[in-house]
Amino acid sequence: MNESLPPCPECASEYTYEMGALLVCPECAHEWSADAAETSGAAAAVIKDAVGNVLSDGDTVTVIKDLKIKGSSTVIKVGTKVRGIRLMDGVGDHDIDCKVDGVGPMQLKSSVVKKV
Repeated sequence: MNESLPPCPECASEYTYEMGALLVCPECAHEWSADAAETSGAAAAVIKDAVGNVLSDGDTVTVIKDLKIKGSSTVIKVGTKVRGIRLMDGVGDHDIDCKVDGVGPMQLKSSVVKKV
């Protein structure tokens, strides 16, 4: 296998190969152009809240359900406002890095917040 070929954008298989002007994945049979593979790396993922609003850095969000904090007896209540969020690629589904008043810094899932 050629080390310079990118992995498959559909299934992330590393066993891609060239067939003419296309790149082909033998595992999922996805075909794409080599030019598209180079430009697709610049596209950023869009993160949306629980109701479908697009989130961006610095937004203020509200928690839509009670959140138990692992390893603590503290609970973040419904309606808690979180200001100045930062979007990131966190652990698991956690894609918001923030500081919750009274609790401290933590990571939240975008599925449990709503943009204000």
